[in-house]
Amino acid sequence: MPAPPSPEPPSPAPPPPEPSLHVEDLDVTYGRTVSALRAVSLTVPAHGIVALLGANGAGKTTLLRALSGTLRHHRGAVTGGRIRYGGTVLDGRDPVAAVRAGVVHVPEGRRVFAGLTVEENLRAGALGPGRRTPAARRAARDRVLGLFPRLAERGGQPAGLLSGGEQQMLALGRALMADPRLLLLDEPSLGLAPRMAEHIAALVRTIHQQGTSVLLVEQNAGLALALADHAYVLEVGRTRLAGPAGELARTDAVRRLYLGQDPDGTPEDPSGGRGAA
Repeated sequence: MPAPPSPEPPSPAPPPPEPSLHVEDLDVTYGRTVSALRAVSLTVPAHGIVALLGANGAGKTTLLRALSGTLRHHRGAVTGGRIRYGGTVLDGRDPVAAVRAGVVHVPEGRRVFAGLTVEENLRAGALGPGRRTPAARRAARDRVLGLFPRLAERGGQPAGLLSGGEQQMLALGRALMADPRLLLLDEPSLGLAPRMAEHIAALVRTIHQQGTSVLLVEQNAGLALALADHAYVLEVGRTRLAGPAGELARTDAVRRLYLGQDPDGTPEDPSGGRGAA
């Protein structure tokens, strides 16, 4: 009598969906009276790159602080709305919860540990909460040094002696040591020469192509819109415009306010005349 057929092995469970960031009707207040954000909503899809534009004081940095849990360090608080990253609720949580969820913030001004070496700064980036094994830390370090070979050359040098561009690379590299799934970048090109700003932009594009989602705050609107798939414009704590980055770049408001162009695309002359044809 033939043996009964062996049962089929169970199918492997599908991988969990990649997380997206959803900000819904977010309100943020500093102290008791200063309203910084009012009913702001945005989405950063999995593997997406989203730009956040706006004048100084529009609320861009405040939004990143709310996402990364650092608001309380600036006497701010989420007073309404919801922040969700995948299945994790982040509104009102601390930075440990954000990093554990995979959300890592690179603040404006680099904020490297000037007295520590480049190598020590990178190791500090791997000390946060999470599931890091020694092998995972080595893999993260290899990735960072592959992206930023100049950091390998400067490994024993104090971070405070690096150039501005090198410090920005170190700030990015330190953040990547935490293996983020969503990177919050606040003005990565600030204070850099145009060529270095373009180099940093290319590195951000590579980081995104390697699978890390990016929410980018950037005063250089042309650079930000060239990098991003989608963009939002904040004005005095509220969302004024939102849409695909290429479409926003063609709107009259963005051309005039953020790209320095007349609505017909001609660069504006500071004296009031038209730029050269």
